[in-house]
Amino acid sequence: MAISIQDIAKLRKMSGAGLTDCKHALEETNGDFDKAMEIIRAKGKAVAAKRSDREAAEGCVLADHATGFAAIVSLQCETDFVAKNEGHIQLTKDILNVAMAKQPENKEALLALALADGRTVADHITDRTGTTGEKMELGAYEFVKAEHTISYIHPGNKLAVVAAFNEAVDQEMARMTAMQIASMNPVAVREEEVPQEVVERELKIAREKALEEGKKPELIDRIAQGALQKYYKENTLLRQAFISDGKMDVEAYLKTASKTLTVNAFRRVTLNAE
Repeated sequence: MAISIQDIAKLRKMSGAGLTDCKHALEETNGDFDKAMEIIRAKGKAVAAKRSDREAAEGCVLADHATGFAAIVSLQCETDFVAKNEGHIQLTKDILNVAMAKQPENKEALLALALADGRTVADHITDRTGTTGEKMELGAYEFVKAEHTISYIHPGNKLAVVAAFNEAVDQEMARMTAMQIASMNPVAVREEEVPQEVVERELKIAREKALEEGKKPELIDRIAQGALQKYYKENTLLRQAFISDGKMDVEAYLKTASKTLTVNAFRRVTLNAE
């Protein structure tokens, strides 16, 4: 059976696979589109199995927000070339859209959700692996739940932030706060939320440094506590110097709008080396 250019183009649009793969699949199935799709999907599974031990360090990171929910997803691959491909970006958008609509509680639940054609996120990622020949995986899925949220995608689609506020906030102020998180990479909103293991690590480092410098033993703990406060100032969001006005911290910046305004939570995902 002769396979027309139109049929090949149609299958390519359906599958995202290359022209040669589409032509061979249609020839093998005598023009049966459903069976041809099965062949292309089987190839995706085979490629995924072969490349399972490869590192997928590149990719696309996108975020979105709505009343009550904001989310980040990263669809990772092996090369920046594939990450910038229109098909890769579109699949990332599709995954983000279903996450926003269904609000799954974890990555496994997101992978099991169906996209518009009824097939799961996991199935589509496997298909994409077959199309590109690269390992593909859902790298991250992070979200916040609150009535007042914001999302920010840094140019290049390698870094994104979502944040939740305790009350209504001007969109420009919310955006600037998200940009602060993107730029300064805080470990927590406030000092009491810093993980205990991080606190203990910083105190240990400060004590060891003070001893190496020959400080008096009775001063060691005081010096360590001072170093910890410096760490909090540099690494907790509300105490960080505001990036657009170093004379005030982020907490003071928020209070220029409302004395009670604060950030309740944030999530930050990046594929950049830091």
